[in-house]
Amino acid sequence: MIAALILPAFVASAQKPDTASYMVHYKYSYLRDTNNRATPYTENMALFLGKNSSVYKSYDKQLQDALFKKQVKEQLANSPDGHFQFHRNNSGTPVQYYQFPGEKKLDRKESLVINSYLIEDALPVIDWKISSDTASFGGLHCQKATAHFKGRDYTAWFCADMPFHAGPWKLNGLPGVILEAYDAKKEVVFKFDGIEKVAPPQPGTTETSAPQPGDGHKMIIIGGDDSDTDPAIIELPSRAIKTTDKEFTKLQEAMRKDPDAFVQAMMASSGMNRPGGGNGPRPDQIKIKIGPQPVNNNPIELPEK
Repeated sequence: MIAALILPAFVASAQKPDTASYMVHYKYSYLRDTNNRATPYTENMALFLGKNSSVYKSYDKQLQDALFKKQVKEQLANSPDGHFQFHRNNSGTPVQYYQFPGEKKLDRKESLVINSYLIEDALPVIDWKISSDTASFGGLHCQKATAHFKGRDYTAWFCADMPFHAGPWKLNGLPGVILEAYDAKKEVVFKFDGIEKVAPPQPGTTETSAPQPGDGHKMIIIGGDDSDTDPAIIELPSRAIKTTDKEFTKLQEAMRKDPDAFVQAMMASSGMNRPGGGNGPRPDQIKIKIGPQPVNNNPIELPEK
């Protein structure tokens, strides 16, 4: 039955890449368990700002994936027989949010094992109330705005001096970039942690032109990011499978129920277990351990009363 859940590979359609010129850093804090308020979930996140789009993702995971790929390539180069062992600590949120204000579109990238999935939706319309209150974040003049969104009352501080209409997560719709935001109970906090210019992209570093290993085999890192793009390039992952929230939830449930069977079905659907599919491990040699899931009695998107 698990094999029937594996989605056909309808990959994302090509979209013209954008170039990020600034990156906003956030200290993200989210209270998952209201019975344990002393230890909210925390993570370093980043918002890459381009002329026509933005992408919000885990900065911790970006650094971890870059280091891990470097280590794997070094071990491959230094292993004459092609055998080696490696371990990684999968931390950091894999989800990424792409905002396209001009098209009023929001794309969410999710990951499961070797596949990435792309879920397209309309960019949420938020009824902001802009006040005359001002504050400074990192030397940038900001103005206050408030709104009710996804069951919570948010305060946002946006900088109208920067020519970007974007924000962290799904927050958007203000005449500037949102540098800090939080809900009334401070259970969801996007705290400003700095801003920096992004170095121009290097030639030939879009995802569609990323170089592959010299032996002609594609290197797939289980649990890693499938993209080899330069961080300065904002581009929807071309190898991601287009799906819906409903179908992706079914896949998540199937993986939790039987991780080994799910991996084998996914690799079979990709052709990795067919003769000539590469010199990598067979599906039955890959084991994924699903550890205890964190308590979450406080969804970030609360139902409306």
